[in-house]
Amino acid sequence: MPQHQFAVQVRPEYLPAQSSPMEDSYVFAYTVTISNTGSVPAQLIARHWEIEDAFGETQIVDGLGVVGRQPLLQPGEAFQYASSARLQTAMGIMSGHYFCVGVDGHRFEVAIPTFTLNVPTGGHETH
Repeated sequence: MPQHQFAVQVRPEYLPAQSSPMEDSYVFAYTVTISNTGSVPAQLIARHWEIEDAFGETQIVDGLGVVGRQPLLQPGEAFQYASSARLQTAMGIMSGHYFCVGVDGHRFEVAIPTFTLNVPTGGHETH
């Protein structure tokens, strides 16, 4: 088993009550679960997101920690948080990575799998 390893799962959700399709404003929430699947305690220090809409416009978001926290995860521990993104199109994709440091000083990046932000079809939009 790798010593320094985190697993990331993301669950996106469209928020129609906060969106205004007539004004090209679509809000998506996403819940992220980060699990320490390695054998060394490690801390999430920073994040890097790339948020791309259907026009190919990309927003880059860099910052320390997630939701104001820099969780230190023991092997087997998980941290979950929720955040949101606003797009000008009804569809987009997000990807990125976390920068982490093991308690032994080893630095590593954890890829965030690309996921889709998509307004569900079936009458959820208001025109």
